[in-house]
Amino acid sequence: MSSFTTSWLAAVEEGGHAGEEIARFVGDAPWMLENAWLFPAVPFVSFVLILFLGKRLPFKGAEIGITSVGATFVMALVAAGQWIDLREGGSSEGEHAAGLAGLLPFVEGGEEGHSATGAVVNTMTWWQSGGIEFNVGTMVDGLAIMMLFVVTLVSLLVHVYSTDYVHGDRRYTHFFAFLSLFTASMLLLVVSEGVVQMITAWELVGVCSFSLIGHWWEEQPNSDAALKAFFTNRVGDVGLLVGMIILFFTAGHAESFSIIDINMGALDGSASHTALLVAALCLTAAVMSKSGQFFLHTWLPDAMAGPTPVSALIHAATMVVAGVFMIARLYPVFWEGYAIPDNSLNFLAWTGALTTLVGGSLAFVQRDIKKVLAYSTVSQLGYMVLALGVGAWTAGVFHLFTHAFFKACLFLGAGSVSHAVHHSFDMKADMGGLRKYMPQTFATFAIASVALAGIPPLAGFWSKDEILAGTGSFPGTDGNGTYHAMLIMGGITALLTAAYMTRCVYLTFFGEYRGHAHPHESGPRLVVPLWILAGLAVVVGFLNLPGDIADSIGAPAHKFEDWVEPAGAAYFPPIGHASFSFPLAAISTLLALSGVAVGYWYYFVKVDRLGNNATELPNGLTSRSRLAKLGYTILENKYYLDWLYTTVIVGFVKGPLARATNRFNQVALDGIVNGVATVSRRAAYYLYNYFDQLVVDGIVNGSGSGAEESGQVLRKIQTGRVQQYAALMFAGATVLAGMFILFV
Repeated sequence: MSSFTTSWLAAVEEGGHAGEEIARFVGDAPWMLENAWLFPAVPFVSFVLILFLGKRLPFKGAEIGITSVGATFVMALVAAGQWIDLREGGSSEGEHAAGLAGLLPFVEGGEEGHSATGAVVNTMTWWQSGGIEFNVGTMVDGLAIMMLFVVTLVSLLVHVYSTDYVHGDRRYTHFFAFLSLFTASMLLLVVSEGVVQMITAWELVGVCSFSLIGHWWEEQPNSDAALKAFFTNRVGDVGLLVGMIILFFTAGHAESFSIIDINMGALDGSASHTALLVAALCLTAAVMSKSGQFFLHTWLPDAMAGPTPVSALIHAATMVVAGVFMIARLYPVFWEGYAIPDNSLNFLAWTGALTTLVGGSLAFVQRDIKKVLAYSTVSQLGYMVLALGVGAWTAGVFHLFTHAFFKACLFLGAGSVSHAVHHSFDMKADMGGLRKYMPQTFATFAIASVALAGIPPLAGFWSKDEILAGTGSFPGTDGNGTYHAMLIMGGITALLTAAYMTRCVYLTFFGEYRGHAHPHESGPRLVVPLWILAGLAVVVGFLNLPGDIADSIGAPAHKFEDWVEPAGAAYFPPIGHASFSFPLAAISTLLALSGVAVGYWYYFVKVDRLGNNATELPNGLTSRSRLAKLGYTILENKYYLDWLYTTVIVGFVKGPLARATNRFNQVALDGIVNGVATVSRRAAYYLYNYFDQLVVDGIVNGSGSGAEESGQVLRKIQTGRVQQYAALMFAGATVLAGMFILFV
């Protein structure tokens, strides 16, 4: 029988250090936090209703999807308010909330206050096997609240946007049904209490992405892209399963799948460092596939084959950030496994740093606007993983938060542009000069581009700068380690990002219009979501202002950190926080502006002078330098990774390996089978003709003949005369008596 348990998990926090006492309160939590199961349940019900009733409704099921995700967004706002009230020590839930806060005193900034630190957990028994209980339930803390807000808001805007963008599509109802299921799957992942439940949601996200990427499956490239995404993610998912199994046996308390138990086991020393390292490496493989890290990122740009609203949802709020969320949720495993504190290099940080450079460099040579943004997403995901790898947990999660808004704005902006030029995404062939025709799309796209480039005071600057400071390499930042290589690679990526976005803006909105359609501004269902996202890209960075800047302008400092980071909780490591550095901020800004300046000089000055629909210089560096030409060729071929996977690996499996296997089967295996059959047949021939016919039958026939001859002899002895029998008996007795005398 299932049993429900609701707990408030918290810890004493003193002076910013890790908690010394752990408290577990069982009872009523704020209603929305306690009933977090509603977040995935509502859009899942929407999915079912749209499938069965959608085609009979006036708007073909879109109204159900928008209503459900809108309700979920409102629920997320309520949950955020309740959570912030708990963290700030308020009493919106009456005596209970005030009591929770009052039990946890701490001293901060010389003033006494109250803060509740932990998670609201609600569990029930899913099933039992071998004496082990598998639980299903919800775990709500600051990280979950942040993700609930991001996923529901972006999904709501994508739903509204899609009513115009895919209007008249042959599978319109199917599209909205799977948007709802996609949202439900991601929300289930966010609130999962245990890793088995997390794995289930993780796979559901993958299935939904497969369906939506291949939405227009009649075209072969779309089906190929969906399959590529599915199979590439399956490679990493092997690591996910192996890593979770290792954690169950090594880091859990009493072999538990609970996320909190696993995290506490990783921190309290009950798991060996070797086991945690192996588990962290396995889980990193899952992150590399799901969150597009080098060298398993190749599926992500091809996923642009799906409708643009799907691209926005995948790249901003759902699938690709699932891996980053998983690292943040199981952070103690990575913290201890990779020995992140007091270090200068680890596999997670190196993976993220290398991915930032790979994604940023590949974005330069794309002519498809969505692929520019896709490789930009790869680069920014690398930034997030880099941050988590160097111990800057809050910075990495904050960048996930800010990136969701300006990247969703960019993707939806690309869709708006495509919508105006008859669904082409080719910047060089069908765009240019669109700012005159689409002023609102241009303005929002430009705002989001500046935010992505990390130019102050927009959101991207605050999160990127916090990541660079978190490397602990720059003097005065005092991070958790000294990751010099990560700081350098992150700085180079800042320059690259600004440069390729300047190129993207020029090719799309400046110069002369190169298309053949008659472009026009998009309708309100496309433009309004763009303005909402662009506005958020401007303001959300101020949620985590450094103390020095916040004090100078009279604004609250570190609010994102206070609300989201589970500092002091028993299931979270005692991470340090890097200090804001004005010199580092100036350098990062200078790098971004340098990227803009280089892009401006090349495109807005040199290329623009050529006119005649020019998009590149005819006598550019690649035409004058063999080394530059080689570099461009490598980038154009995407570091030959697709060639490696498709031509070499898959081609080898389908070609030489398949032929060799078939040859082995035909020659070796069939030869063995046929040889055994031939030998068996010959052996049977000789056995029958020589052994059976001559030996066995000879023995049998000989026995018969011997018996017959013996019978004939005995018949001569058996005459019926008593005197003859008596004589024979006497002769026998005489022989026996003689033998007895001689031998005995």
